[in-house]
Amino acid sequence: MSAEKPAPVRVLYCGVCGLPAEYCEFGPDFERCKPWLRAHAPGVYPDDLVAASSSPGGGDKDVDKVGDRLQGVGISDGSTGAAGDASASKPQEAKRLPGGKLKKKEKQEVVIEKIVRNKRKCVTVVKGLELFGVKLSDASKKLGKKFATGASVVKGPTEKEQIDVQGDISYDIVEFITDTWPDVPESAIFFIEDGRKVPAA
Repeated sequence: MSAEKPAPVRVLYCGVCGLPAEYCEFGPDFERCKPWLRAHAPGVYPDDLVAASSSPGGGDKDVDKVGDRLQGVGISDGSTGAAGDASASKPQEAKRLPGGKLKKKEKQEVVIEKIVRNKRKCVTVVKGLELFGVKLSDASKKLGKKFATGASVVKGPTEKEQIDVQGDISYDIVEFITDTWPDVPESAIFFIEDGRKVPAA
């Protein structure tokens, strides 16, 4: 009734850099590892990649060609046509963050939030005006003059700039924003109440 123990995996280590053969290309000197890989681990890398070191002047060009070929390889569902080509080109246009994640395009909306501190003091936070082409420094000056209070541009918790206005001005701010900056529609202005986003209109 004894269970069979699985056989341990045999890992082939490079004789030049000491890394596993699959990771030699990420090691300190892949060029010196290539002859050893050709002799001892021919199935690990494509022949084009390992053979690129044979020509001293054109080695970089061959590696670039292999890299281009690998970049061109993609997964498709078998449908060819204009729709398939359009969907294939869209991911290339999107900006990629470190780690390969796609950067989401920000929605054009202005978010107004009232923050209470010290039990009775309020700060009204205005986020997202810059998405409509409004200069935040000019906007903070106009808000400060209109409501006769202090207003400043600060970096928020998400490292994005926002306008902090002292006092509770949420009652009049929507009308002021739409009158001062006609590019900002009232449908794009939201309040945050009890942790929920509520449209201002």
